[in-house]
Amino acid sequence: MNKIQKTDHFYLIDGSGYIFRAYYALPPLTRKSDGLPTGAVSGFCSMLFKLLEDSKSDQNLQKPTHFAVIFDSARKTFRNEIYSDYKANRSEAPDDLAPQFEYIRKSVLAFNLPSVDLPNYEADDLIATYVDQILKKGAKVTIVSSDKDLMQLYKKGVRIFDPMKNKFITDDDVFKKFGVDASKVIDVQSLAGDSSDNVPGVPGIGVKTAAELINKYGTLENLLKSAHEIKQNKRRETLIENKDKALISKKLVTLDHNSPINKELSEFKLQNIDKDKLYKFLREMEFNRLLSSAISAYGEPELESNKIETQNIEKQQTINNKNYYLINSLDEIDKWIEEAEEVGEVAVDTETTSLDPHQADLVGISLCSKIGKACYIPVGHKSPKCLKKDVVIKKLKKILEDPSIKKIGQNIKFDFIVFYKCGITLSSMEDTMLMSYVLDAGKNRHNMDTLSEIHLGHKTISFKEMVGTGKKEINFSEVELDKAKDYAAEDADITFRLYKKFIKNLKTEKMINIYEIFEKPLIKILAFMEIEGVEIDSKFLKSLSSKFEKKIQKLEKEVFKISKKEFNIASPKQLGEIIYNDLKIAGLKKTKKGSFATSASVLEDLAFKGHEFPKLILDWRQVSKLKNTYSDALPEHLNPNTKRVHTSFLLAATTTGRLASSDPNLQNIPIKSEDGKDIRKAFTAKKGHLLISADYNQIEMRILADLADVKELKKAFKNKEDIHSLTASQIFNIDIKKVNQDHRRKAKAINFGIIYGISQYGLAKQINVSNYEAEEFLNSYFAKFPEIKVYMDNTIKFCRKSGYVNNIFGRRSHFNGINDKNFNVRNFQERAAINAPIQGSASEVMRLAMIRLDKKLSEEKNSNSKMLLQIHDELIFEIPKKDEKAMIKLIEKEMTSVAESDYHSFSTPLTVDINVGDNWGMLH
Repeated sequence: MNKIQKTDHFYLIDGSGYIFRAYYALPPLTRKSDGLPTGAVSGFCSMLFKLLEDSKSDQNLQKPTHFAVIFDSARKTFRNEIYSDYKANRSEAPDDLAPQFEYIRKSVLAFNLPSVDLPNYEADDLIATYVDQILKKGAKVTIVSSDKDLMQLYKKGVRIFDPMKNKFITDDDVFKKFGVDASKVIDVQSLAGDSSDNVPGVPGIGVKTAAELINKYGTLENLLKSAHEIKQNKRRETLIENKDKALISKKLVTLDHNSPINKELSEFKLQNIDKDKLYKFLREMEFNRLLSSAISAYGEPELESNKIETQNIEKQQTINNKNYYLINSLDEIDKWIEEAEEVGEVAVDTETTSLDPHQADLVGISLCSKIGKACYIPVGHKSPKCLKKDVVIKKLKKILEDPSIKKIGQNIKFDFIVFYKCGITLSSMEDTMLMSYVLDAGKNRHNMDTLSEIHLGHKTISFKEMVGTGKKEINFSEVELDKAKDYAAEDADITFRLYKKFIKNLKTEKMINIYEIFEKPLIKILAFMEIEGVEIDSKFLKSLSSKFEKKIQKLEKEVFKISKKEFNIASPKQLGEIIYNDLKIAGLKKTKKGSFATSASVLEDLAFKGHEFPKLILDWRQVSKLKNTYSDALPEHLNPNTKRVHTSFLLAATTTGRLASSDPNLQNIPIKSEDGKDIRKAFTAKKGHLLISADYNQIEMRILADLADVKELKKAFKNKEDIHSLTASQIFNIDIKKVNQDHRRKAKAINFGIIYGISQYGLAKQINVSNYEAEEFLNSYFAKFPEIKVYMDNTIKFCRKSGYVNNIFGRRSHFNGINDKNFNVRNFQERAAINAPIQGSASEVMRLAMIRLDKKLSEEKNSNSKMLLQIHDELIFEIPKKDEKAMIKLIEKEMTSVAESDYHSFSTPLTVDINVGDNWGMLH
């Protein structure tokens, strides 16, 4: 056991404080492979990494010899035995934070650091106990925390570093905060209390008055003994009347210096980073930026440890640039064309000037038809050695359009669009990204770098290595040809290797049909939808921004009229002061980090109770978001060449098969509000045309009825009954004719909540009833529709055993955390597993409809009707006005007939709501 030396320096990290700082300081973040919330984990890891690195180089920090991260163990501690209401006003951890606690603790171990917690004690108590032990050994200690409660430990030999302000606490800081020196902080806190922790203190006495009294009388006990001497009547009486509260408060705020700790100081010895362990964790969490920083700081992992062990890596030929070739003449291209024709398949990849394929210029093309052998053809580099693009395109056109030769790509939709602009229409396409997505949705990400490491044990050359970052970043056209050759040829080689592996796996796993039927056809369909784009009215958006600005100003005036003073509405702190201190329209409610609670759910609860102020704040937030995200931003996405907006449809972005969109994201425009409809009005049909919206009606409820064989629901759908009114009549046990809007609203919330695995707590919050009432509603629901409960239980049971769920058509969605020991992680995965077969089946129905409609539109030789957008359960078309009736008939027929497809025959009918107008807003 290592003996503690006087030269040792201990760092004690307030881990719980780090968590909430990380959560509230950063925007929400989810793991792309499975949707797990990871924002707090990412922030925590970044803060920990920064502290470790800064402590090496910053002389003020002084390099630690020992390091420990201290956590709270549970919400209830020995203080609740002293005062049952201690911290009772704090709300539960947010739904998206709770699943992250377990991963945060794992992150500490990944950094090879000790993690400490103790049941019945708070992190502050453990820190206090360790501080005393360290000082007895004569060593130094630095507490890393922004928590004011730890200022009572500030003294000679104890430094407190505030990581948020990046500074050490001084005597002046303590005095400014409490009006006394550190030795008297406890006494001031005992009098003033702490609303965030529900420490009562003495009513009417704040920090300023408490400091004045303690500075005069020395200690709390002396003050209480001498309380009768105080001249101010009110102050004297409240001290005498609340003596017990003050003494209880002192017990609550005083840290326990004798906690029964279970780890010795010697166990905190700072160890070297275990690169294997850390890099594996960062990869699993998909923290690529932090992984890159860690590799820069600690170096590349060992060759063997660089291989990811989660899947079997087949023996491959060594991946190196030995047989990567830079093409300098047109004659050399002919040899590669001959090889592709002979083999019948070729991996192809494009390098461009932009990540936006609609505005990108072609820089080079890489080819590979044999493992380990690839080439790069430069056509757009700033180098005299480049070949002429037009001549190269003409040479390659034959094989790239030849349907007998497979073109293999990684996210080949991008390359399709780039080639299409050059006059080539790729045919017979294969996509390794989509193959991986079909095999492993929910297991991992499907980008090439990740797939190469998982399946080939090879770390690829990164794009950043080619172009740099920040101010030094260059365009790919400026990259030296030899470097570009190694990078681009490697991409083609890796893609070809992955294809060979995945095509076998798809057949072995019997997932080839999902790939062939639902994925491959969408590549070309979505590419042409993206190429077509959609027209937007920039002038209308400009006027809309002006309208929103006036609305924002009007709302601000109304807000300030009620608050009786101006403040920054966007500031949670200032808003909280108005709500809780000035207007006092709610009992004090704080977040776990001690700040005022002003989230949307808090404001919605207050607005529901009839308060005008929170309603105005919610309206202000909504209008501000629409202005910033859409009316101001959409014109920036306007393509200068086409004068249209070209969103990018993402095929492998969700766990369930549902499509997403980006740049711009058109999935999140509000549909219920008038302002949201106004945004949609900016999307218009071109001259002489109309827009048609075709929206599947309650498709997820219909699929649930089919999946779970819910007889009452299937009967209602066949009889074209209002499903929410039927549900209301069932769970409230009333005649359907007596169902009112409130009944229907609650039933609708339950129907849609069930699809997403809603809990009684979530339902209670959503429809503003008690947890008991919500539980009763759910019990009644399952009593009336028992098949749904059976479906939910069986789905979770199957997922726990298999690690995945299937949708109606056989697509798999994996849930790695379904058996996690942590309840919150497990619960999150269970809810997602219940939803995946429903949402995934709905997505498949939409894909089949798109494939059918694309085929029909292609058969109409003179048709100028185009499929433009796919948003959730809705398709948007642009059609000539003269074709309106024929297209409505065609769209409805093809979309509803999916119910009787060759792949699944639905027991509930599919119906489609179709609307026509000059703009998207008119369609709703």
